Amino acid sequence: MIIRLCTSFLILFFLISCSKEKEVLYEPSKRIDPYQLYRDGLDSLNKNDFFFANKKFSEAELNFEKPDLAAKAAIMSCYSLYGMNFYNEAEENLKRYLITYPADKNTIYAHYLLAIVFYEQISDEKKDLQPLLKADKQIDYFLKNFPGTDYANDLKFKKDLIQNQLAAKELYIAKYYISVQKWIPAINRLKVIVNKFDKTIFVEEALHRLVEINYHLGFQKEAEKFASILGYNYNSSEWFKQSYKVLNKEYKIPDSINKKDEKSSIFKKVIEMIK
Repeated sequence: MIIRLCTSFLILFFLISCSKEKEVLYEPSKRIDPYQLYRDGLDSLNKNDFFFANKKFSEAELNFEKPDLAAKAAIMSCYSLYGMNFYNEAEENLKRYLITYPADKNTIYAHYLLAIVFYEQISDEKKDLQPLLKADKQIDYFLKNFPGTDYANDLKFKKDLIQNQLAAKELYIAKYYISVQKWIPAINRLKVIVNKFDKTIFVEEALHRLVEINYHLGFQKEAEKFASILGYNYNSSEWFKQSYKVLNKEYKIPDSINKKDEKSSIFKKVIEMIK
């Protein structure tokens, strides 16, 4: 009797065990289609949804097996970060791209975009100087290594604007020294503009300030030297007339002299998309 009950119990246990579905302990995740991810990124980019575009391009880079396609997704991710003004993240990713994919065909564009990232962080002459210096250095690197490219023409224009901004910074500091009567550092700053930034719009005022300071300190010959340079190169400018008045007290500046308008904004976004 006991043997029969044990046998029945075993049969019942076996039937119940067989009726249960097998539990899956591990199932590898399906590989995401990188081409679809890339297409999703492009669609988002066209809609100016840079955040979602960056996400999709980053995922596509990780899923592409071919290095050239992964590199393409990586540079588009960098552009997306730039598009939403995530400048620090864009800089970091561009540098990573250049290290990871040094032979990619879009490295020239990456160097250009890096220069633009620095350039668009430039503020006025009263603010931080670092973006100016970074932009100037990166543009110099680009023009030296890729002079014949289409991007070079745009960066040459920006280089001139950066030189003006650097000169403005020097002039701003020089004026501060003048206001506290620190004549030597003021003269040194003004001479930097005359010697290094002589093609900028600030060289005329720098020469005039040198005339004023030297005349004030009693250095007549020095004042006349800078006035003659100003007169030779900018005879009809307002600053020359101001300097002439310093050296010739009887001279009256005509009322017809018009002051220059405020400089227009130097920022102009250049959008180059790689599809």
